[in-house]
Amino acid sequence: MKIGIALVSMFLLSQYASAKEISVQVNGMVCSFCAQGIEKSFSKLPEVSSIKVSLETKLVSLNTKDDKDLDDSKIKELITDAGYEVVKIERKNEQNK
Repeated sequence: MKIGIALVSMFLLSQYASAKEISVQVNGMVCSFCAQGIEKSFSKLPEVSSIKVSLETKLVSLNTKDDKDLDDSKIKELITDAGYEVVKIERKNEQNK
């Protein structure tokens, strides 16, 4: 009985705990060093599971770890401290793809 309750609880929790996909439109990135600097800054964060920087589209794509999130203010801080401008931040829940 206890095992059944535990399994149901784990299933229900997994439905609510999900990773997030965050896309950040950035102005000012022009070279591979720009991309590397941003990747390095975000990869240090414990909330981030992966990061991809596209110079062509000027997008920084972040994926958070399950049940973690990253505040817009922290994203803006890291990007502006690196010398770039945040144009827009969009979020998509992994379950809603």
